[in-house]
Amino acid sequence: MTRTFILSLMMASLLTTVEARPKKNKKKETPQAVEQVQPASPPPEIPGVPAAIAASLRIDTLADQAIIMDYNTGKILYEKNADVPMYPSSMTKIMTAYLAFDKMKRGQVQPTTPVMISEKAWRTGGSRMFLNVNTQATVDELLHGVIIQSGNDASVALAEGLSGTEEIFAAEMTQKAHEFGCAQTTFKNASGLPDPDHKTTARDLAKIAYHVIRDYPDHYPLFAKTSYTYGGITQPNRHPLLDKNIGCDGLKTGMTDLGGYGVVSSVASADQNGHQSRYIIIVNGCKTGNIRATESMKLANWVQKAFASVLLAKKNAPIQNAPVYGGAENMVPVSVSTDAYVTVPAIMKDQIKYEIKFDDSVQAPIAQGQVLGKFSVSAPMYGTPLEFDLVADKAVEQAGIFKKIWRSIAHIFGGRS
Repeated sequence: MTRTFILSLMMASLLTTVEARPKKNKKKETPQAVEQVQPASPPPEIPGVPAAIAASLRIDTLADQAIIMDYNTGKILYEKNADVPMYPSSMTKIMTAYLAFDKMKRGQVQPTTPVMISEKAWRTGGSRMFLNVNTQATVDELLHGVIIQSGNDASVALAEGLSGTEEIFAAEMTQKAHEFGCAQTTFKNASGLPDPDHKTTARDLAKIAYHVIRDYPDHYPLFAKTSYTYGGITQPNRHPLLDKNIGCDGLKTGMTDLGGYGVVSSVASADQNGHQSRYIIIVNGCKTGNIRATESMKLANWVQKAFASVLLAKKNAPIQNAPVYGGAENMVPVSVSTDAYVTVPAIMKDQIKYEIKFDDSVQAPIAQGQVLGKFSVSAPMYGTPLEFDLVADKAVEQAGIFKKIWRSIAHIFGGRS
């Protein structure tokens, strides 16, 4: 018989650039038309959310494309033309940086590895790190130039230094993005300079930003640096939210005539227990830099007030003991296999419920990390319960012969083992 423990959780309180305008040709390519303007989200009907509250969660933006994603849960809280192909401009450099981090992790290159600056890199226009031809810069210096100064010359030099040619590097960027599930993304260069085939979507770009934050937490703080000096020239980070005291710690701006003004932001905050919420916010296709700043700030403030990213159970933190049959120990502590987060409207945090379900028979021997049941969560905005694996926090061996005999005797006389 399934042993089910039901508990209710009642909680009282609980955002690159090619900042460079390309040279204008006599015949200017027209930006891709927006295929269809999607309605602001969340939609008017949200599972488990009263219509009045759902209506209060609506917002819109002047950006042509936009998306907001809860980093902890992957929940999409707002989207506008999120799957319409767009030009990412210098927001491309988020993927450039990721691939460099990945190559360093694999030992293919070190931060101190010197890279020779080619004439191609030196001649690259737009925003620049001001590298000099036939000189050397380290991988670490180039990464600072790419991320903070949005250097197109640094992007080309880094790509050539890591993969031989920028074309090969761009192909590797595309391959990695497809591994993330970014099927509509194609990179043709490492800088984001205009190319008719260099495109992504807001949704794909959010996935790429997510992987940078999750996969490389030791490198991610580079995106929050507000300035960098190279060759005696200090340049500021162009991200409009870094100095707004709203928890923004990245990622990257972008601007081209084709793509308009865009920015990828990540805003984070911690509650009184130290649990961190984080939202990835993307706007693109804005008409001016001021609109980009205003719209990204508006969405950041909105999502942080309207929603809550709630941690219900933490990985490796025991939440219950499971009874063990035939074991050297009668009970084994269990915890969730991954942090159990849910995203809900802030006003409905107290309507989250969960239950702990153990398998029919928790029989020894039990290996540490063995799945013993489910942590099932019912919450507003989720049509069906979320389930997280419950795993044993330690191993339990089978009981020895003498303990089995004693348990049999105790059972006969009504005792407890």
